[in-house]
Amino acid sequence: MKNTVLAPCVVTLALLTPSVGLAERHGVHLEAQDGARITIGTLDLAPDGAYTLALDDGKFSDNFLSMRPFQCLDGPDKQWCYVPYPYENARVLGDDLTDLEYDLLFVWKGVNDYGINMWNGVYYRLQPEGDRIVGTLHEMDMDRLAVPPAPGQLRPIRPVDLEVGDPDSHWLPRVVIE
Repeated sequence: MKNTVLAPCVVTLALLTPSVGLAERHGVHLEAQDGARITIGTLDLAPDGAYTLALDDGKFSDNFLSMRPFQCLDGPDKQWCYVPYPYENARVLGDDLTDLEYDLLFVWKGVNDYGINMWNGVYYRLQPEGDRIVGTLHEMDMDRLAVPPAPGQLRPIRPVDLEVGDPDSHWLPRVVIE
């Protein structure tokens, strides 16, 4: 799977501040309601604040759904399929974590469903929590991303497009970066 995202960033969170001259690596984990985790990749931070998000190919299965390829995590009742953000993303972390949120988009489908329904989008709203970042699941219609945003509009997903997800009704309601 070649879903590696290279991005420069300015980092202000304590978690994301590497020691002078040293790079840091943080695990990126999706977490079930019972606390079970799947480590899906790493977030590497350079001393200058640039980050690289690399997903672990071995955790994902290749699927051809609704006429396009997806990399999916296979769960007991649902598949969690990665959706690389297809447009320009400034990929800068500062006062908010929105750019990183755009790098962690998924869509879910039932294991017995034939195709994918982009209505079942997963958007993790990220917040610093001590020395880590935690994201809570919000639901969204990924069809919103079918048309490129207007020139200069880097963030087409608006707060009104997101609905807080019920953690009990989803397999992986949290993302944790630590």
